Amino acid sequence: MSQVYSVAVVVGSLRKDSYNRKVARALSELAPSSLALKIVEIGDLPLYNEDVEANAPEPWQRFREQIRGSDAVLFVTPEYNRSVPGCLKNAIDVGSRPYGQSAWSGKPAAVVSVSPGAIGGFGANHAVRQSLVFLDMPCMQMPEAYLGGAANLFEDSGKLNDKTRPFLQAFIDKFASWVKLNRAV
Repeated sequence: MSQVYSVAVVVGSLRKDSYNRKVARALSELAPSSLALKIVEIGDLPLYNEDVEANAPEPWQRFREQIRGSDAVLFVTPEYNRSVPGCLKNAIDVGSRPYGQSAWSGKPAAVVSVSPGAIGGFGANHAVRQSLVFLDMPCMQMPEAYLGGAANLFEDSGKLNDKTRPFLQAFIDKFASWVKLNRAV
């Protein structure tokens, strides 16, 4: 029996029907049997404030445990003002604290950015990657995943279109190999 790796999927958009959430779901459907993807919700996380760390809010504790309990992390994010949405940055900060107890440390990661714009969230993708360096998360470098024209990625039925499917299939297959190679035992 082969190893199945649990992957926490952190979606940087709070909208229930966001393009990013749709891409996250599509990646879950395309994932090989060695990966079990699960979206970890971030919409209820209070803003990080070190003053309340001694009595950390329950949503922080839950989120940290979900990240700690995963073998890898996949970030799927839109771009806001050429950077990371505030909710995603807050989730990154919540998971990295208290100092020295980061839930992220050592977990293999990858970043997919999805945007209606032509450059596919390039700024957000690289802003997340910058944080991953500090968080000690080996981030898959290739293939890079910047999905522009988000409104055209899906058919009217909501299914991923045939043009995008091969790219996302190649991406998630490569991520499965990346996780296997980089997962700390």
